Amino acid sequence: MKVCVLLSGGMDSVVALHDAHAQHDVVCCLSFHYGSKHNDREIQFAEYQSNLLGIRHETIFFDFMAKHFASDLLKSGGEIPDGHYAEASMKKTVVPFRNGIMLAIAAGFAESQGVEGLVIAAHSGDHAIYPDCREPFMQAMAAAMREGTYAGIELIRPFISMDKAMIAKRGAELGVDFSMTWSCYKGQQLHCGVCGTCVERREAFILAGLPDPTLYEQTPALPLSPLA
Repeated sequence: MKVCVLLSGGMDSVVALHDAHAQHDVVCCLSFHYGSKHNDREIQFAEYQSNLLGIRHETIFFDFMAKHFASDLLKSGGEIPDGHYAEASMKKTVVPFRNGIMLAIAAGFAESQGVEGLVIAAHSGDHAIYPDCREPFMQAMAAAMREGTYAGIELIRPFISMDKAMIAKRGAELGVDFSMTWSCYKGQQLHCGVCGTCVERREAFILAGLPDPTLYEQTPALPLSPLA
């Protein structure tokens, strides 16, 4: 199947790219620069991974989210919270309906490129905080994309029932260089090691039993999950 991969440059989307490359004909990768604190850092890695596989990479820029949406993930928002990624404080990083907006744009892009499927790396670890990563939402968007395009664009979500540790293991199987991925929401020169996404990243490597190649500013003891 000819597919387009939504590629942020983070661990999950990079593994999704390599997984799709092993199974499909990946025509292009699509990133979105929407004014988040870490867009500039992560898109560098999206470009690197696309070039590594010889796949066309496109970035769509828009600034209305940073101007009009309320989220600490955005440059216009407050400080990125530290702590476990499943804590209620992480809800401050939710960008309202972000995936819905991006998938709508991506569906139009995909049909225009003549592809049949759109790959997104949403996974079970996102479910506690992000409503637009959950499977009921994805099923609804999949139906809208299928019914709203002549091509019947298929929304492919290979990791929807997997956690980040399982994704890390899949990436290791595929030979992914995780040092060339970006997670930290703060978007500084190094991963901070203490924000929710850094904690999730560190925890994933530990649970997967894999070495973590990431350079962190600090690596204190991991906080306990509120879901435990």
